[in-house]
Amino acid sequence: MTYSGQVTVGGPADVHELKDLMITKIAVGPMDNNAYLLRCRATDEQLLIDAANDADTLLGMIGDDGIASVVTTHQHGDHWQALAQVVAATGARTFAGRDDAAGIPVPTDVLVDDGDTVRVGQVELTARHLVGHTPGSIALVYDDPHGHPHVFTGDCLFPGGVGNTRKDPKAFASLIHDVETKIFAELPDETWVYPGHGNDTTLGAERPHLPEWHARGW
Repeated sequence: MTYSGQVTVGGPADVHELKDLMITKIAVGPMDNNAYLLRCRATDEQLLIDAANDADTLLGMIGDDGIASVVTTHQHGDHWQALAQVVAATGARTFAGRDDAAGIPVPTDVLVDDGDTVRVGQVELTARHLVGHTPGSIALVYDDPHGHPHVFTGDCLFPGGVGNTRKDPKAFASLIHDVETKIFAELPDETWVYPGHGNDTTLGAERPHLPEWHARGW
């Protein structure tokens, strides 16, 4: 089956099969959060991005192999409602951006800074610190050696714009700057974008609209 990235709460997961990595996307919770399970094909090690809600659903997706790590993209509560239960059930190490960790009520084992490497088995992800939606939001970039890059953006980039900056001009200026310089400027149009809510997109689909986002201020 061709991966679409279109998932709904209560519906099935969708699986993006890459040569070295399997990416399983599922929607959970009352705010339609996306959670992503990454599995290294060489080692079968797994990493979860955002234990957002509905621990039973997430643990069912994880399966008996468990997870080595869980990354929380940012401190907003809808992205960590199931974190305590998932960590208790799996013993996974927790990762979060250094400047958001204090706002997550589950201890963070590894504080993540811009440019840090987060590994799942033999696969390496590069963390990018994006400031504006929260002080310590992180995106994770997988530069697939066999194809185009993939980026997990949390709530910092969606189809149609950057994340909510609560009508704060300084926060918007910071977020659009970081997204432009650390994501759009460094990655090609083919880059697949996996956001914290809703459908996926590509940088190529969004890039032409950057001037509009600047003009509207959100």
